[in-house]
Amino acid sequence: MKNKILDIALFNRVLALAKPYTLTFLVAAILAIVLALLAPARPYLIQLTIDHFIIGSDPGQTSSISAWLVSLVSRMQQFFGGSQLGLMTIILIGLLLLESALRYNFIYITSWLGQSIIKNLRLRVFDHMMSLKLRFFDTTPIGTATTRTINDVETINDIFSQGLITMIADILTLITVIIVMFSTDWRLAAISLTTLPLLIFATYIFKEKVKAAFQVVRNQIAHLNAFLQEHISGMSVVQIFNAEKQEMEKFKVINKAHRDANIRTVWYYSIFFPVVEIILAISIGLMIWYGAHRVISPDSQTTFGVLVAFILYLNMLFRPIRMLADKFNVLQMGLVAAERIFGILDNDQQIKNDGKKIARNIRGAIRFDNVWFAYVGEQYVLRHINFNLPAGQTLAIVGATGSGKTSIINVLNRFYEINKGKVYIDDTDIHAFELQSYRSNMALVLQDVFLFSGSVYENICLRSPDITREQVIEAAKVVGAHEFISKLPGQYDYQVMERGASLSMGQRQLISFIRALVFDPRILILDEATSSIDVESEELIQQAIEKLVANRTAIVIAHRLSTIRHADKILVLDHGEIKEEGTHDELLQRNGYYKKLYEVQIKKSEMA
Repeated sequence: MKNKILDIALFNRVLALAKPYTLTFLVAAILAIVLALLAPARPYLIQLTIDHFIIGSDPGQTSSISAWLVSLVSRMQQFFGGSQLGLMTIILIGLLLLESALRYNFIYITSWLGQSIIKNLRLRVFDHMMSLKLRFFDTTPIGTATTRTINDVETINDIFSQGLITMIADILTLITVIIVMFSTDWRLAAISLTTLPLLIFATYIFKEKVKAAFQVVRNQIAHLNAFLQEHISGMSVVQIFNAEKQEMEKFKVINKAHRDANIRTVWYYSIFFPVVEIILAISIGLMIWYGAHRVISPDSQTTFGVLVAFILYLNMLFRPIRMLADKFNVLQMGLVAAERIFGILDNDQQIKNDGKKIARNIRGAIRFDNVWFAYVGEQYVLRHINFNLPAGQTLAIVGATGSGKTSIINVLNRFYEINKGKVYIDDTDIHAFELQSYRSNMALVLQDVFLFSGSVYENICLRSPDITREQVIEAAKVVGAHEFISKLPGQYDYQVMERGASLSMGQRQLISFIRALVFDPRILILDEATSSIDVESEELIQQAIEKLVANRTAIVIAHRLSTIRHADKILVLDHGEIKEEGTHDELLQRNGYYKKLYEVQIKKSEMA
């Protein structure tokens, strides 16, 4: 877009967004044509009124259209009575009302069209983003993604409501008015439009300057959104480390850059509009200077009514030309926003869903066969991962931070694709399963529980129509959470604040357990679900975990080894490789990493 006046391919792609609303688009285009044709009608009727019904003119100076209109008014006078001037006034008012009604419908339809298009587009963008790999969200600031989904999509609305169709209407109005002016008096029209090249030049300069300024504004909005989202989410870190002053200074810089970018666009407008008014005044002055001599000339066809009409014509010309520059920038900014949005829609970082097999009635046996995985390039975080977990058993994974524990979970859930090897569920490659049906057999409970704004009930069932309130309550009783929920104001309808800030860590964890249980998964994954829980809550959480893993295949990533001693199998990871494998008792008999880690934790608990 940088070196192109208009990217035709991109423009056609934006127009294709209106395909579901083709009829509405055509109606808007027809209204634009009708309004353009009606534009010179009122000035022409005013000219006729002045010349024939106020001043009076020689019939020899009357055109055939004027003669027909005068004759029509005379017949109306004979039928309705009253004065001819009064009848012309009524006709002018009627024309004004008609034009206003058409203008209202034009504005409403174009605005409705724009809003309908972006409603569909926003759904497309959000739906596509939900199917992207987590790598996209790892590398894209949330504020930037939010700007694309809200601000940029809203800018595309301007293409249809303020840009394309209104530009067509303005261009048609310009053409119609110029034709009428030259057909009325070509000499007067030529004199009046001598300043037009100056206006076009000023408009071009304004368009280029404002386009560059608006691009800066949009970039600053993205920076502002990204900064605010990041710092509001991490406000606890800012406060605990007393970094308010430093972050405020940084925000002042970003906020000032945003203000300066907007003021720059305002400055260009404040220069351009007065320049247009000056050029218009010069045009009217030249027209009156030349036209006055022609009015008093006995051989001239120019009348006083023509002078008045030309003043109105010039205003009708200069206003669209002045606005065309602004609307062209609206169009270009909309295309820039569209390019960004299509960049997301064209993002091929989607999780491939080529599997045809429906994961129905699976047992839950898991097998990793020589799995290698890297988040970036060949910087592998998992190497030679081989293990077999029979259905219904519990596997615990331990290891230092960065050893690859969570990466195994990410691969199993297909949040990321492996580089080498295979992962099997019930001896079927996980890529052979249809993705949604595959994930419907899994539940994941994270250390940092994420709760959405909404009720406790909505956070448990995630608005699934297949889960009833009775099922939720029963699941809450199973994991031992019903008692604390019943004490909340509104109980299961208690409104949880964003991220569950109004609940304790243990309460949030219990809600996540209910969520996992109510979806009845065959495979349950607990990613350090007890690492942030206080000692008082740990016993309750541990009891909930035991009920959750019963009769299910479970993978538990644990920080506290005391919570996994009853696991059927334990994997010890170090730098992405399996160093030890066995039961709790088997691993303690070896003088390895697990035994050393266990002894360190025992000593810490005894000292506490």
